[in-house]
Amino acid sequence: MDFSVLISVYHKENPDFLNASINSVITQTLKPKEIVIVKDGPLTKELDHVIADFTNSYPHLFKLIPLEKNRGLGTALQIGVENCSHDLIARMDSDDISHPKRFEKQIPYMYSNPEIDVLGSWILEFDDHSNREEQYIRKVPLQTKDIVLYSKKRNPLNHMTVVFRKTTVLKAGNYQPLLWNEDYYLWGRIISQGSKIQNLEDILVYVRAGDELFRRRGGLNYIKNEFILQREFLKMNFISPMQFCFNMVRRAIVRVTPTFIRKIIYRKFLRDSIL
Repeated sequence: MDFSVLISVYHKENPDFLNASINSVITQTLKPKEIVIVKDGPLTKELDHVIADFTNSYPHLFKLIPLEKNRGLGTALQIGVENCSHDLIARMDSDDISHPKRFEKQIPYMYSNPEIDVLGSWILEFDDHSNREEQYIRKVPLQTKDIVLYSKKRNPLNHMTVVFRKTTVLKAGNYQPLLWNEDYYLWGRIISQGSKIQNLEDILVYVRAGDELFRRRGGLNYIKNEFILQREFLKMNFISPMQFCFNMVRRAIVRVTPTFIRKIIYRKFLRDSIL
């Protein structure tokens, strides 16, 4: 069962988190044939050291794609997909941790269900800086028909959990540079071309979600980029004008609230809801 793992890294990443992320991939019960790491611009010495330790220990497992300058996640993943050797590609974020049996659950499922083009799962969010060890599950719909309906309102996949077919992603135009929404934009185009998406009712990735995450999800720049995404969805006829207005009003309200309120909205009202 051949598959690639795709990771993008840039200079602001935490070396300890990157180490834990890669380690969670190489210790899987079902191991990948290759791990493609896109170095999105020059990295710190500490990050380069982490990557070098792994590549020296597993020289035939890693493929490094260095970019001369930081290009952003959308472009980095676009280049990464093109450089993956296998049609099945598993995404992994550089600061999250995969469950040891993640690929054992996802890869055979994709082989057994060739009609499925993208497969995700639920995630467990944790804050390792919290004294209360806060943990929250982000649930997403499981079946294609429910995912299609849900995608009109919210992102139907947890990006760091997905396994997809390279041919499907390339057919949809690959990742595109759309800040903070590179993945959601791709899922919309994949759904629009009639491809099938599913999620597993399993927590397969543990995701760091501290206060900094919720702070970044606010402000006028975030609203601006969400407007660009929703406008693209409208042009594609992926959403209706009414849905466009509903989405923008709801998102704008969340983005302009103080960070602590935004955190409550996400964790108390959005994380456990798949309506």
